[in-house]
Amino acid sequence: MNAARRDKTLLISDLHLDPTAPAIARQFLAFLDGAARDARALYILGDLFEAWLGDDDPEPAAREVVTALRRLTTAGVPCYFMHGNRDFLVGRRFAADTGCTLLADGTVVDLHGERVLLMHGDVLCTADTHYQRLRRILRNPAVNFALRHLPLGARRGLGRKLRAGSRMHVGSTAADIMDVTPAAVIDTMRRARVRTLVHGHTHRPAIHRFELNGEPARRIVLGDWYTQGSVLEWRDDGFELRALARN
Repeated sequence: MNAARRDKTLLISDLHLDPTAPAIARQFLAFLDGAARDARALYILGDLFEAWLGDDDPEPAAREVVTALRRLTTAGVPCYFMHGNRDFLVGRRFAADTGCTLLADGTVVDLHGERVLLMHGDVLCTADTHYQRLRRILRNPAVNFALRHLPLGARRGLGRKLRAGSRMHVGSTAADIMDVTPAAVIDTMRRARVRTLVHGHTHRPAIHRFELNGEPARRIVLGDWYTQGSVLEWRDDGFELRALARN
């Protein structure tokens, strides 16, 4: 392991990879075969895919991503995957095929000596009651089991309906309602006993600083990859939230 890999951890989210947006996939594949190879670890905090219909889906673009992730883990870079609201059906076969480790939403990790809470972020958007009701239904273990065992054609049809409903909901809901709720952030960080939270989902990259129990705290929001890449680079001497230019 070289010196660069020893002091760099990378965190990303919300790529929403989809065959209709090949430029995003090309940038991500180049990232996996380039910058990510020098990392201590890569964390993917959900919504890697626009839709993941099950580990048995043979869609070629998705298979290309699976193969690229396997190249990364085979090269010795640990990769951790957290479910998002678009790819919550990622399962054990995906983990086996890619070499990724699946993380529970709301996992505390050690990033270069600091306890950091990692989340996708959707559960923090408590003001969006319509979305939270749907999330509770889809994440119910019994519903999740049933979805995984539907015929692939039925899952594809359901996926189209869910995406259409999501577009309608986003278009008719105020932006502040779909953002995180400050009280939920504070409560979640207190329960996890951390002063740093990293999440995605809202597509609003920023570093928010505030006080928690009288001490400095921060919430780092990862950006999406629609127009450019977004990566949080964490080193021994600090972190940087960077945009990656698209060629």
